[in-house]
Amino acid sequence: MSQDPFIITVPGSSANLGPGFDSVGLAVDRYLTLEVTPASEWSFSSDSRELQGVPEGEDNLICEVALHVAKELGETLNPCNVVMTSDIPLARGLGSSAAAIVAGVELANQLIGDKMSVDDKVRFSSLWEGHPDNVAASVYGGLVIGTHTEDATDVLYGGIPEVDLVLLVPSEELKTKKARGVLPQELPFRDAVRASSVANVLVAAILQGNWKMAGKMMNEDLFHHPYRKELVPQMEKVIEVVQQETAAYGAALSGAGPTMLCLAPMNRGEEIKEQLQRSFPNLEVSVLKPASAGIQVKKKQLHSSSHSAE
Repeated sequence: MSQDPFIITVPGSSANLGPGFDSVGLAVDRYLTLEVTPASEWSFSSDSRELQGVPEGEDNLICEVALHVAKELGETLNPCNVVMTSDIPLARGLGSSAAAIVAGVELANQLIGDKMSVDDKVRFSSLWEGHPDNVAASVYGGLVIGTHTEDATDVLYGGIPEVDLVLLVPSEELKTKKARGVLPQELPFRDAVRASSVANVLVAAILQGNWKMAGKMMNEDLFHHPYRKELVPQMEKVIEVVQQETAAYGAALSGAGPTMLCLAPMNRGEEIKEQLQRSFPNLEVSVLKPASAGIQVKKKQLHSSSHSAE
């Protein structure tokens, strides 16, 4: 099958927002971009600092996902040369692996003739990832709320929150496997009821635009914060300073951490960033926005020297 060159752009994401564990995701304006051209064999390359050392052949995660999806659909893929660009930091809780999974699903979709629905993409991505929060946010953009089992994946789109995002990023990586390893196997029934009620109020508050209440719920998570605080020593102090000394609504671990995410009033992110940078000089503090779009695909413009996400 002939294939014109094309570009896939996928946003990163922040998951959980505290109590929305493995269920709530928010796309952010950091991006993974693939420039795809036909080739005689699979190859993956990148000049991005965030992608140094990733596999260059069929053992690349993006390729593994694409080949798996095609096999599941009874299709075969023609090999491609893929040039990757990314400003999503690895192992920092901003959905770098989820963006790669979604990119692999979309790569397969494009190479088989753009036959998959959005629901198909979310389903394949969630089956590979194990939960829908990061991957669904990367597919849709904006806010998503979802639930996932081996039998079904149900995701609702929650729009684009009108907030700034202030991130505090430690220099140390935290692998998701390690962050999941400290979680309990079970919660007492009473604790589970309380934890899910906090998550319910978080979602309702966000959908109503009641950011003060959303921030309060972010800080009352019982699903993972109590257990992961030992892996992110500054987490509790960051949450306390955000609550008591800034205009931000609240803070929580971004995904499994170690990055911490603050929801802030629109157009006040830079001000809050400066406050937090003074309080935490050893953390990298940055301001992001919710990504308004999920997967984007466009034909590659020949002779163009660079491409960026819009």
